[in-house]
This record gives sequence, C-alpha cells and structure tokens, in this order.
Amino acid sequence: MTQSSVREAEPAAEGGSTAAADGREGRGRRRRGPARRGRRALRWTASVLAVLILGTAGAGYLYYRHLNGNIKHDALNLGDAKIAKPTPNAAGQTPMNILLIGSDARDTEENQKLGGARETFGTPARADVQMLLHLSADRSNMSVISMPRDTLVQIPKCTDPDDNEVYPASNGRVATNQSLRRGGPGCTVATWQELTGIHIDHFIMVDFAGVVSMADAVGGVPVCVDANIESRDSEGHGSGLKMKKGTHPVKGEQALQWLRTRYGFEDGSDLARAKAQHMYMSSMVRQLRENATLSNPLKLRRLAEEATDALTVDPGLDNVKKLFALSNELRKVSPKRITMATMPNRYVGVQVEPTEEAEQLFRLVREDIALDGKDRKKPAGEKLSDDPAPPDAEIAVQVQNGTRTDTLGAAQGRATTVTGLLQQEGFAKAVADRAALLSEDRTVVRYPSVDLEGDAQRVAKSLGIPLSSVKRSTEVSGVTLVVGADWREGTAYKAPKKDDKMPEADKALNGADETACMHVDPDFTW
Repeated sequence: MTQSSVREAEPAAEGGSTAAADGREGRGRRRRGPARRGRRALRWTASVLAVLILGTAGAGYLYYRHLNGNIKHDALNLGDAKIAKPTPNAAGQTPMNILLIGSDARDTEENQKLGGARETFGTPARADVQMLLHLSADRSNMSVISMPRDTLVQIPKCTDPDDNEVYPASNGRVATNQSLRRGGPGCTVATWQELTGIHIDHFIMVDFAGVVSMADAVGGVPVCVDANIESRDSEGHGSGLKMKKGTHPVKGEQALQWLRTRYGFEDGSDLARAKAQHMYMSSMVRQLRENATLSNPLKLRRLAEEATDALTVDPGLDNVKKLFALSNELRKVSPKRITMATMPNRYVGVQVEPTEEAEQLFRLVREDIALDGKDRKKPAGEKLSDDPAPPDAEIAVQVQNGTRTDTLGAAQGRATTVTGLLQQEGFAKAVADRAALLSEDRTVVRYPSVDLEGDAQRVAKSLGIPLSSVKRSTEVSGVTLVVGADWREGTAYKAPKKDDKMPEADKALNGADETACMHVDPDFTW
C-alpha cells in the first residue's frame, strides 16, 4: 500500500443501511428488514459503565499496569477541519464532550456469534450506535444526544494516521454509520464535528462482546414494558426479547436483547430503539449509584477487568488514571440533571436527516446550555474582560463576509460595508477581507488569545453585537469579525432573540425518571 493511496468512497447502501440497497421505501421496511438489522447492541452502555466502575475499583501497581494493557486506543480526529474548543466560563471551567460509539465489529468468534450475519465476518465495522455525551462546564448537568445510525450526512475526507490511507469525502450524503469504515473512530468524530460544530474532546468505543460482559457483570438493570412482548416476527426477525408486562431486571444476553430490540417497540424504528437505550442507560446509572454490592472487591475486580478489556478510546483516555479522572467528573452530576434526547429528524425514505430543530439542539450544546432548562440564573449583564483594551484606533480588525447560506448566495459587499461602520466608530485599522465568503448563521467576533479578548469585546460593543457572540478561536490570527446571515443588509445590527429551550420536536428522558416504560406494538405481544 502506498503512503498516499486514495480509497474510493464506500457505496451508499451497505448491510441494509440505505434506501438504495433494494429500492424499497416506506415505513413497512423498518418492520421487515433483514435479521441482522435487529442484531445491534448498545455498546455505549459498557462505555459509560466502564468509567463509572473504574472510579470505584482499587488496584495494586502490577494490576494497574495489567488493566492499562487491556485498553485499546486510536486517533481522536481523522478529519482536516478543526473545531475550536469552547471558551472557559468565568470560573475557568470548560465543558467536556465525549462521543460514545457502538461498533458492529464481527472480528472475533464471540462478536460473530452475538452479531450474526456470518457473511460479514471480518468485514470493516460500522458505527451503529452514536451518542454525544455533553458534561457542562460547572459539572451541574449532562446531556446525551443520540444520532440514528441511518442519518444521512456528508462524511468528510479522513486520513488514517497508521498508514496515511486517504478516504475521500463521501459522494453526497450517506448513512452516518459508514464513517467508522473510513479509517476508524476518528472519522466518526470528524463527521460529528463538521455536522454539529461541537468540539469533541474524547471518544469511547465498545463492541458486541463488551456489552454482554459488562451487562452481566453489573448484576442486572431494571427496565419496563407496558405489555407482554416477544421481539420476533413471522419470518424470525427480531432480537428474541421475551418479557412480561411490568418492570424486570435484565443482564447478560437478555440485556443485549433489550438494547438491540427494534421489532416490538413503538413503531419498530431505530428511533424507538434509541428511546429504549436511553431508558436502560438512565436505569443503569441509578443502579450503580444505589447498588451496595459494588463494595464487593471481587465484583469490582471483575468489573474493572471487563470494563478495560471492552474499550477502544482516544489517547486522552488511554489508561486507568485518565478514565478514573473522567469517572470522577461524570459522578458529579445527579441523575435528575441528566437529559437524554434523540437528534430531531425527519424521514427520507427509510432513512432520516437532521431538521432545523437539530441545529437548535446542537447550538444549546455548543453554548453549554442545559437541556432541562434549569441552568442557574446568570447575573444581569455580560462580563467584560479584565484585560483593558487599547484605544479603538489601535485595534486591528479583519472583517469577513459570512452571509452565505444553504439557499442564498453571499450578500455582496457586506464586509466592505461593516468595515466602513467600524472606521466611522474610530477603528482606523479595520480592513475588509473581500476574498473570504463564509457561512455563519450569526454574526460573530473571534479572537485567538486571552490578551485580545478585550479588543474583540470593544469591537462587538461598538456595533451592538452581544458579548455572547465574542468567541475565542485558534482558527484566526487576530480579531476577526464575521458578518453572519442574520445581518445581510442595513447598517444597524439587530441581535436575534435567542431561544434557549430544547426543541419541542424532541422527546427527552430525565435520568431520574423511574416511571419510564416502553410501549409495546400490539403485533408483538402475547
């Protein structure tokens, strides 16, 4: 293999993931797809469980080294685009974003047995479960956002650092689960970052076998159905889950059945499965907090062993010490401040695409706004930088046109017009970058380092731009004003009214809700 070889893009239809696979459309196919579509697991369950367990397990030095040897790691981001880290809050705290990935790898006999589909043994894995875990800067709340595996996205160009293999950007939109096949989990991270604009700090990935071993080790997680259920249709498709109405603890392979069940839950779609996964995760977190049996050293040792052996992580989490530190951060959040949601979407044939409400959800995460609407009241007004700015005439400002949108071309002359406004306000060193035609929903002022924060705030204040739109970014070399699509005309900037509520189109689950129960499709009851 050459060091700069380029692999052709994967076909859009793989393993029943896309509408193009056989040309069928409509809701019926979600109920009658191939059996292997039902054989997916919630691998992130083991991921979250792992970091929580490792925070309670003690080990000697040799055993510590043994556990470190269990953990596999891979590069964090294989894409070219870099998303700036969030600006720390007034207390110097920064939010944390972790991408939880469930791989459908069939690279071992155990994974093959659990995953089925013998013809796929040894083929590249797909990212069939993807969830973004957002931990707030002040560690008061947590958000978990699922993206359905068949979401249509543009996968960016990814380069595998192990062999310099280049995977070109996808030819149009394809199912997001294909991203894992383009160099590894770092390409899934790159796909999320480009879609959402959210900086991702870490990823945790786990496979079929990891879920079963971890679910069995924890000793059972209570789940609920509102009727008797058997997830099996007349053709034998389904997870095989059979359970009576009510709340019952599940573990081992029965937990795997719950987590992969699609036939029998609500409308039989991946959206219903994601809802069941959220319920399991919430219940698991409560169980870990309340279960006194985890004080048993032998059980803790087994849990630590299973947890480390199940994981593939980025270099920032590649040893027990780092996972322990992460577990301490996660445990600061009370279950009642955990909100689990699915990305707002609409059907395109048998697949889905993000809606306008999805961008609203992503913005709340980018701005570290709690999805439960219970953020602590912030003091009136906006905090100015403690670093005094020089006279306006000495502040160098570059102005760029970012008014282009998906449906509209760039508004002509906006960089020049706004540069003139700044010069009238006394910013003699303001210059227009006429070559840059960008896309920014909202007008923003960026600065590269703390010593220029006060300068950037002076620029924003002079034009009536709110200080919340002043952002630190490593992508600029000086104070840079990008005129957004919210200011396509006129000389007076009118800041759009911010809606900080979670989109109503999304159905969220609170982590402390013990009454949640999955609705059973009458066609799958007994």
